[in-house]
Amino acid sequence: MSTEYKPHPEDALSHVEEPATVYPVNPPTKSLDLLGWARSNLFGSIPNTILTLVALFLLVETLPPLINWAFISSVWSSATPDACRADGVGACWAVVQNKYRFILFGLYPYEEQWRPVVSTLLYIFAVAVSCNPRFWSRRLLVVWAVVVFGSGILMWGGILGLPYVENEKWGGLPLTLMLSVLGIALAFPLGILAALGRRSDLPVIRSVSVVYIELVRGVPLISVLFMASVMIPLFLPEGVTINKLLRAFIGIVLFTGAYIAEAVRGGLQALPRGQYEAADALGLGYWQKTRLIILPQAIRLVIPPLVNQFISMFKDTSLVFIVGLFDLLNTVKTALTDPLWRPYYVEAYVFTALIYFLFCYFMARYSQYLERHLNTGVRR
Repeated sequence: MSTEYKPHPEDALSHVEEPATVYPVNPPTKSLDLLGWARSNLFGSIPNTILTLVALFLLVETLPPLINWAFISSVWSSATPDACRADGVGACWAVVQNKYRFILFGLYPYEEQWRPVVSTLLYIFAVAVSCNPRFWSRRLLVVWAVVVFGSGILMWGGILGLPYVENEKWGGLPLTLMLSVLGIALAFPLGILAALGRRSDLPVIRSVSVVYIELVRGVPLISVLFMASVMIPLFLPEGVTINKLLRAFIGIVLFTGAYIAEAVRGGLQALPRGQYEAADALGLGYWQKTRLIILPQAIRLVIPPLVNQFISMFKDTSLVFIVGLFDLLNTVKTALTDPLWRPYYVEAYVFTALIYFLFCYFMARYSQYLERHLNTGVRR
């Protein structure tokens, strides 16, 4: 008689493997103490140690005297330079206190200088609004039209009870800001059209674009301004003139547009061929394809060189002295013709350099923000 084998429950449990014991493993922690950071970043190797020691030596030798000259022993307020002539006195910031209105506003009438102040604030407001992606719509064009029109009324006057001020008396920061902001606003679309024209299949358009870009990029800006000042009046009918502010503005726009064109062309060439083929497969026309697909991607690729050109243009507005305009840097030079304050030119130029630095630093930081914003939008 056969008997059926029935496994014992304990036998079944004996074949079940016990789960392995899992011990929690803490992730490696990075030392955040000052000593550990210094050891890894400043003294991690012999070359780094040498560079760190040299940098510390230079800081010890230069930073305390600089602080003493600029802040501790400096003269901040004085109606005359007599207080700055004493022994042991540091920087004479009194030159800025006495000359700042001429430095900022040039020859603009003293009692009317509130007008360039308001005009400058209007341009800063328009730039701030334009930097916010939430306002990127057609309404932004309305904002700019109102700002440009309102700024022109304030600066020129002649209506609404405002005395007329010819643009030969404009100068300082408002003139620099006006030339750079409006120059960028007009040079950017000009550069895009020139870049598209250089890649066009139409020989005439391509040839005109190539001649314009290569001719303008082959000469310095001061030559372009000189030609705009001297040559443009020769091609005008007798009795017709263009004021020097407009001539300088045209030269700046043409010069900057040529450099922007090459930057944009680099972005267009960097796009994969599949983007063009995909747009053609959707049945889009040339301008639809360019506006909706090609240009947004190309411009996103060349944001750093574009912003670099904008910064360079903002600083190059100092060359408008060739046509007799007093921008921010030239008003400083003119202010220092006063023999009483001439010995303290360093302080005046430091003040001007700080203004240039603030605007250029803002453009550099905004370009980084814009790159992150656009790349995040693409990933989404």
